[in-house]
Amino acid sequence: MNDIGGQERGDRDEAIAPRRMTALDRREALRLLATTSLGRVVFTQGALPAVRPVNHFVDGEDIVVRLHEGATLASLDAPAPGSAVVVAYEADAIDPDTHLGWSVVVTGYARVIDDRDTLDRYAKALRPWAAGTIKAALRIRPDLVTGFRLGPEPGAPDPGKGRTARFPDPRGSAWPGAGGGTLE
Repeated sequence: MNDIGGQERGDRDEAIAPRRMTALDRREALRLLATTSLGRVVFTQGALPAVRPVNHFVDGEDIVVRLHEGATLASLDAPAPGSAVVVAYEADAIDPDTHLGWSVVVTGYARVIDDRDTLDRYAKALRPWAAGTIKAALRIRPDLVTGFRLGPEPGAPDPGKGRTARFPDPRGSAWPGAGGGTLE
């Protein structure tokens, strides 16, 4: 019998070994954030929280997001032209089978950038999802950076052993659960 999501119950009943959650320092969290281009920006829309998936790149410590003309994010309400609004940004790489990976959350001030020279530079770094030229970008200056890594609990048997992880290794090493190779 299928349960929610259409998976057979037996597919989920395999026990997942306990995981150790380790806090990331600011430098490591921003480094990991730079290894992926997909994230979610959290902002206020009509006095309520809203979330949008977006692509990004990291410029120094700033997170840069392309704004599409007419998109909800393009209408962020700043109190005055050139001022900033508070947003959060989250990205992760957690393997759905092994439950190994990392997650990073950045909270900070976002400004809409529409300077043509800056946008031309950003256009070369951003891989857009939709066609069209870049009209504006959102630059998030991190104030608070938090993150964690989920790794196997030392000494615990790992049912994910021998499986291939589903995302690239952000550290270029054989770290379990983060590499495209075999988990150890």
